Amino acid sequence: MAADNPRLMLLDTASMYFRAFFGVPEIKADNGTPVNAVRGLLDFISRMVGEYSPSHLVCCWDNDWRPQWRVDLIPSYKGHRVVAVRQDQPDLEEVPDPLERQVPVIRAVLDAVGIAVVGVDGYEADDVIGTLATDAGMPVDVVTGDRDLFQLVDDDAAVRVLYIARGVSKHERVTADVVRDKYDVEPHQYADFATLRGDASDGLPGVKGIGEKTAATLLQRFGDMPGLLAAADDPDSDLGPNPRSRIAAAADYLAVAPRVVAVVRDLDAGGADTTLPREPRDPELLAALAEEFNLEGPVERLLTTLRGR
Repeated sequence: MAADNPRLMLLDTASMYFRAFFGVPEIKADNGTPVNAVRGLLDFISRMVGEYSPSHLVCCWDNDWRPQWRVDLIPSYKGHRVVAVRQDQPDLEEVPDPLERQVPVIRAVLDAVGIAVVGVDGYEADDVIGTLATDAGMPVDVVTGDRDLFQLVDDDAAVRVLYIARGVSKHERVTADVVRDKYDVEPHQYADFATLRGDASDGLPGVKGIGEKTAATLLQRFGDMPGLLAAADDPDSDLGPNPRSRIAAAADYLAVAPRVVAVVRDLDAGGADTTLPREPRDPELLAALAEEFNLEGPVERLLTTLRGR
C-alpha cells in the first residue's frame, strides 16, 4: 500500500473469532488444544487484508464485554449471556470452553505477528472501533458481524462496514445507500432506530409496539430521538395517538437507551503503532506458537499476505 494512499481496517475481533469457532470444523493441536477459532481468525484476517489492502490494521478488543455503566442504565443489557457467578465477582460471558481456551492463543499470535491489539478498560470493542473510526484522517473499513456499527457509516468520511454476518467469504460492503435501502434511515439515525426497534441479542427491549417500519417512519418525520421525544411531549404536534402513547409508556427506557446503544467515539485509545506489519514482530515466538498449536499453514498464509502489501 502506497504511503500516499492510506486505509485503516478495524477488526471487531471477538465477532470474528466467534464466527471462526462456529464456522470452522473442530481442529485440535497435537497437545489437545482446540485451534479452529485461531486458524479461522488468521485466515479471515488474511482474506480481508488481501482483498482491501489496508495500510493500517487494528484488532479491536473487548476489555469489558458488558460495561457496568451500560448495565446501570439498562440492567437487561446482554444479561442473557451472563454466566452465573458469585455476586461479588464481575460478570462472565457465556463462552464455549473450547473457544475460551483459544482466546489467549489468539492474543499471543497477534502480538507475535505485530498486529496492533487495542482495548480500553470499561469499554467494548465497539467503542474502540467508534473512537478509531472517527476523524481517522484516512478511509476506514470496519469488519464486523454487528449491525450496531452501521451507525458509524459515513460516506463523506469514507467510513464503511464490511459486514460478515453471512460469513467472511460472503461479506457485504455497507455504505450509506445500503443502510437507507435496508432500513429507510440514514446511518446517523441508526442508533436511534435500533433503540426504538430493540435488539434481543443485546437485551434491549425496544419500545413495545414499534417495529422497524414504524421506527423508520418516526425518524424520517422527526429526525432523531430528541425530536421524537419533543413531539411526544407536545400536545399540538402531529404525532399520532398510538405512537405517542407507546413512547410515553417507554419514557424511562428512552431516557437512557440512546446512551447505551450509541458507540463511544472519544476514548483515549491511541498510542499503538497501527501500521500493517510486513514481517513478524517476534519471528521466533511466532514460529514456536505455530509449531505448538499446529498453525503453520494459517500463519504462513497471513505472513505471505502481509509481505505482499
